This record gives sequence, C-alpha cells and structure tokens, in this order.
Amino acid sequence: MTNNTAFGKNKIELPQLDWAYDSLEPYISAKINEIHHKKHHQTYVNGYNSAIEQLIEAEAQGDVKKAIEIQQNIKFHGGGHTNHVLFWKSLAPKSQNGGQHPGSDTKFGKKIVEQYGSVDNLISITNAKLASIQGSGWAFIVKNNQNGGNLDVVTTYNQDTVTGPLIPLIAIDAWEHAYYLQYQNVKVDYFKAIWNVINWEEASKRFESN
Repeated sequence: MTNNTAFGKNKIELPQLDWAYDSLEPYISAKINEIHHKKHHQTYVNGYNSAIEQLIEAEAQGDVKKAIEIQQNIKFHGGGHTNHVLFWKSLAPKSQNGGQHPGSDTKFGKKIVEQYGSVDNLISITNAKLASIQGSGWAFIVKNNQNGGNLDVVTTYNQDTVTGPLIPLIAIDAWEHAYYLQYQNVKVDYFKAIWNVINWEEASKRFESN
C-alpha cells in the first residue's frame, strides 16, 4: 500500500503560466502553447507522480530491482517537468518586455558582451546548437559557476536537464511538439522567431542571484 504522506510530499502539479496562451503570437501560436502546456507538460507531471508512487511502493516492499527500473521514469518525467518550468519562465509577451535584450549596464548584459561581443552573437551560437540537435532535446544558456560564472550554451537530449554548477538562465525546447503545428519541418524558423519573446529580464535575475 502506498504511503500517502510520503507521496504527497513529492507530488508535483502543473504550474500556471504568467501569460495567456495567445500572448506570444505571432511567434508561437495560442494552439501550440495550449497543447504544449495542458497536454505535453501535464503528461510529464502525471508520469513523475506515478513513478514516485511506484517507487515508494517498491521501497516499502523491499523490491530493489523494481526501484532501480523506476529511476529511469523519474529521470525522464522529472526532467520533462523541470525543463518545461524553465521554458515557460524563459518566455514573455511583448507587453511584458519579451524579446528586449538586457541592457549594457546590467551585469548580465556586460557578461554577454565580454564573452560574445553582442546579444545577437550569443543568439546565433545558440541557434546553431539548437539546429545541431538530432531528434528531440533542449538548449540552455547557462551560468557556469565552476568556470568563474562564465556563460555557456549547452544542449541535452530527450528530457535531460542541466544540474550542479550549471545554472540555467534560458531554456529552449527543441522537441517537435514545441513548434510543428506552426512551423512544420522548418524548425530553424521557430528557433529564429522564439527570440522575439525570450524573457531576458528573468534570465538577468537568474544570472545575478546565482
């Protein structure tokens, strides 16, 4: 029998967004945002909660083999949830300053210019790495606290996420469900368009607080 108290402490829920589904148009359609949030992200939430419940049961029964098998589901669905929480926070409509580059007087803006010369150069590098992902994955602009707080662009496959000294500042979803209804197989157009609604203010806050 499941320990409901232990399960309740580990249960996650689908987060509310800071903006309406249609507020990122024309760059990301309302339909994509609605399906992406209500269906795809919800699937990761449900999958993680189910896996945690199964893990608690396996541990209660002393079933080590089952507990090990469940870890893969926890990693996949937990990563999917974590990445999507970051993704939603990485976006903002124009009315909330989406797409507005960090000022050259901010710590984040200065760091970008110091390392990459300009925000546009950082965007170009990120887009190139996004385009190089074979299959499904993510690109993250991170602050590397193991390397003096320098910025870096890293990619992961499937729902793997960034951990440890890598602090995610911006997360971009390169799975087909993030763009296909609108951009079909021309994913490079999606990669170009999304920067119009990137929440650089949120990224700057993350940079300065970590």
